Amino acid sequence: MAPLLLLNAEDVRSLIDLPALFGALEVALRELSAGNASVPPRTVARTPEGFLGSMPGYLPGTLEAKLVAVFPRNHDRGLPSHQALIALFDEGTGAPLCVMDGTVITEVRTGATAAVAARALAREGASSLAVLGAGVQGRSHLDAFPRLFELGDIRVASRDPRHAETLAGSHPKARAVDSFEEAVRGADLVCCCTDADEPVLSHAWLAPGAHVSSVGVGAEVDEATVRASSIFVEWRGAAENPPPTGSAELQGLDPASIAEIGEVLAGAHPGRRSDGELTLYKSTGHAVEDAAAARQVFDRASAEGVGATFEL
Repeated sequence: MAPLLLLNAEDVRSLIDLPALFGALEVALRELSAGNASVPPRTVARTPEGFLGSMPGYLPGTLEAKLVAVFPRNHDRGLPSHQALIALFDEGTGAPLCVMDGTVITEVRTGATAAVAARALAREGASSLAVLGAGVQGRSHLDAFPRLFELGDIRVASRDPRHAETLAGSHPKARAVDSFEEAVRGADLVCCCTDADEPVLSHAWLAPGAHVSSVGVGAEVDEATVRASSIFVEWRGAAENPPPTGSAELQGLDPASIAEIGEVLAGAHPGRRSDGELTLYKSTGHAVEDAAAARQVFDRASAEGVGATFEL
């Protein structure tokens, strides 16, 4: 067996090219909706404190599997709530090629995919952004969204005001505000990036025509917003499977009433139909996103001689 490439978190972060990743994610989402990817629903093994999820997937050109541990109380321990590793395999022979840190990839691809979805769904001229949550995903979204939108006003809110101040200080156009409501009112783009089990967003705060993005595992979006929105997902299984495989907010909805973002990107679904329409992108995370990001990292590592090798 040929030596495997090993890429640590520092390697992965240095190799991710976010502007290029946007395009790779668009391709991956279109391939998924076209039926060209092979991805079974995520399976989980539960513990008293969290769960370990298995996310294998095949995207033309990439065969991979991610193991991701989700332990919400890790924030109190000074550890990431999501920790992961990714293995890549040769799609022709099944031979292992690489083992890499998956925590950084999960962080970056989640915010990047949300930004790609927002670009396809938000009304033209969207210029104000609310980021709810100032943890890993708050930072990921604050990095991704300004690259795809001309933003004049960015508001950051957190249940811990100190975290909001710290995150807002990382971007010249961002400012911390005192509450989720203050962040949301009047915003064109609203990003829910929390681990909350109860809604952090109220439909009453949303401006007509706002676009809402939600990546939290829990039920962070209120029922009124779900009912009032045109809903878009990575895969319709988000409404057909219970959490954490599917979305807590979408349980009981008719999957036929929900559109996949890959359909919008491919032109098979119109997406937003009017400036006053409320759109909601609900992410559960998907293996094709990991595949797109991991392939980019592996190819660049191979070309640049980054990483160490080892033998099983």
